[in-house]
Amino acid sequence: MTITLAGKTALVTGAGSGIGRAIALAFAKLEARIVVADIDSGKCAKLREELTGLGAHALVVQADVRKGDEIARLMREIDLSFGGLDVLVNNVGHHLRLLKKLEETSDDEIDALYHINLRHMFLVTRAALPLLRRSGKGASIINVSSIEGFRGCPTHVAYTTFKHAVTGFTRSLAMELAHENIRVNTLAPETTESEQVPLDMLMRPKYREHTLRTIPLGRFGKPEDSAGAAVYLATDLSAWVTGTSVHVDGGGYAAGGFYRTPDGTWTVQPVVTAAGLGYPPHDE
Repeated sequence: MTITLAGKTALVTGAGSGIGRAIALAFAKLEARIVVADIDSGKCAKLREELTGLGAHALVVQADVRKGDEIARLMREIDLSFGGLDVLVNNVGHHLRLLKKLEETSDDEIDALYHINLRHMFLVTRAALPLLRRSGKGASIINVSSIEGFRGCPTHVAYTTFKHAVTGFTRSLAMELAHENIRVNTLAPETTESEQVPLDMLMRPKYREHTLRTIPLGRFGKPEDSAGAAVYLATDLSAWVTGTSVHVDGGGYAAGGFYRTPDGTWTVQPVVTAAGLGYPPHDE
């Protein structure tokens, strides 16, 4: 089977950097008509230049997808430029570097995490459905979540709760749209080196090797790892896949509480003396 998105139009939100950017570029290389939306005008300009360099048929829109009026404007521009959609990637999401106990988390912080990690998925998807239906060939919705949507995460309760909710959103919407052959799936990455998660800033250098032992494949993620999984979910390779989640995590979730020791054996009894990753950035 040829892997291609030729003839299909794909929208990727929050595509100015990181995983979203990698997905947009991967889709463009597979000949998709690509629409990207990002809140940052500078990132939009840079990505527009990159897509032009690839010869992509692209529409780059500066928009805040947390706001209904800007979503409506985005959909109008897609309709005028391409007349419909085949793939929607709800990529926007952010931990906002809010690492604190629930009792220390303000109402405004909870609202901010809700808007950027969950609410926009409802708004963007609802607005995009008429365009997704228009092709008449079925479509694919990909919700980018986090591995934190499948486990507990202390001092990150609100963020983790909204990521869990993305799983419910995906499964329920997949059932609701299945009769129209519109598939809905989730990508759940582990810690991925990106602008949002600059590991060299956030990780204590002397603990980096030890932290990597929590991931069976021995490294943190790259945006391209998630882009590859998104290609699978966007193309006909996954034509019979809906309502599920792809964990792009190097085996971290499967490992559960197991860790590799320095000699390469496995243990569920690690000796922990300090945190290797955290906010604000460490100076060690």
